[in-house]
Amino acid sequence: MKLRTQQHTGRVRRAMGPLAVVAAAAVVLTGCGAGGGTGAAEGTSTLTVVVEGGGKAELQPIADLYKKEKGTDVTLVELPYDGLYDRIQSELQAGTPSFDVAALDAIWLPAFAPGLSSLDDLFTDDVENDLFGGLVDESQVDGKHIGMPVWTNSEILFYRTDLFEDPTNKADFQAKYGYPLAAPTTWEQYRDVAEFFTRDTDGDGTVDLYGTDVKGAVETEWLATVSQAGESQMVLDPSSGQVTIDDAKHKAALDFYVSLLPYAPSGAAQLDWAGAQNLFYQGKLAMMRFWGHAYRQTPADSPIKDSIGVAPMIGGPGGVAAIPGAWYLSVPASGTKQDAAKDFIAFAYEHNDLAADTSLGLVARKSAFESKADVAGFENYAALVKTLEAPGSVPRPATPEWQEIVDSVLVPMLQKAVEPGADTAKLLSDAKTQIQSIVN
Repeated sequence: MKLRTQQHTGRVRRAMGPLAVVAAAAVVLTGCGAGGGTGAAEGTSTLTVVVEGGGKAELQPIADLYKKEKGTDVTLVELPYDGLYDRIQSELQAGTPSFDVAALDAIWLPAFAPGLSSLDDLFTDDVENDLFGGLVDESQVDGKHIGMPVWTNSEILFYRTDLFEDPTNKADFQAKYGYPLAAPTTWEQYRDVAEFFTRDTDGDGTVDLYGTDVKGAVETEWLATVSQAGESQMVLDPSSGQVTIDDAKHKAALDFYVSLLPYAPSGAAQLDWAGAQNLFYQGKLAMMRFWGHAYRQTPADSPIKDSIGVAPMIGGPGGVAAIPGAWYLSVPASGTKQDAAKDFIAFAYEHNDLAADTSLGLVARKSAFESKADVAGFENYAALVKTLEAPGSVPRPATPEWQEIVDSVLVPMLQKAVEPGADTAKLLSDAKTQIQSIVN
């Protein structure tokens, strides 16, 4: 889940940037905390935590409280996404990390695993029970927990309530499709609604409202569609090395994905997260599938700022599914402050609820999400929880080559798939050959 500000342009590998600050008081959780809290921070005057862009705000209140309670200064070193990856990679390889704790994108864990310490002692039954199953699974590489989730995210459905609640639209939709207009829950409903709202609203002969967008420049939304198709091994099975991307469920997912093109703005091959978000905020889309944190990211001057509804991610033949976008706190195995670093991670888990009221507004614990479910301004939390709890919402394949597969195979394939006349079967077959050459 890559964090970006709304204004940032260019292709985004993971989820987007910070939300506006929500001025609601944090709810202090009383559930059991992370196991293995050593108290070993005593005598350690400073800890250094490296983190990507939007993540600093998430950890700052936790770092401040840690200093107050433990007497230890926590310095949060903020780096751009690629810069963070490169620094961690080089310092782990050299065995001389300049940091004590690192915030890692979920997809980095398999690549960095050899240089990270075990956090198995922190994962008690109580801890695991308060985390979504996908987060617990994703935290492990070769059976060892190497990261504690600090926040998570997923795509959910955003839609314009002014359009969906309009009496004329409701009557016309019922007459045309034979069922009530509402936030769609299935592929078929999503396509129907997208078709219905694609129209020329000002009578100048040009379509100016589209039902949805189609993102060709990012891969995560299509991967969610693969899980919605019922695929249990998206793209490949790391345990066996089998590449699955050309099977029937992947093709069904890609065919559905491109079937939305008639109801989306042109230029899909270059459309990324930031571009889609801007289209929605400008009032040009009736719906979008987007990362849940964006619910409170609407610009004040958006014509739809008071007309945004949220619902769980849509489902396909395999049910509701999305790709979890989590970040984890990890400890370098060659670090010199092992006990203190693990103590801070246990503390961050215990006080995970403090992140809810930060600029990004995301947490990792179920109890932290649920504590805000009925609080005004946090309506996105219920949709996030239902989506993250869906059996189909599973992590991306745990392989060190995943980022290379995304950059050199998946995104180029999608960019070709959204062009007119694309042969989806051939594109998937070619992708399989390319992925096999990477992993074998």
